[in-house]
Amino acid sequence: MKSPFIAPAWITLASLVGLVSALIGDGLFDLISWVIFSGLIVLFVRAWMKRDRR
Repeated sequence: MKSPFIAPAWITLASLVGLVSALIGDGLFDLISWVIFSGLIVLFVRAWMKRDRR
């Protein structure tokens, strides 16, 4: 049985990594934060487009 909290936990972890990466430094850290937040936006848009429209 899968827990319903797995996906939100991964999204939270990715957000924290992106935020900390953006705050720590420049260069590679900025790239990491941009990649993570871009991925999270893509994930949101994909879920929004696939939602059930009843």
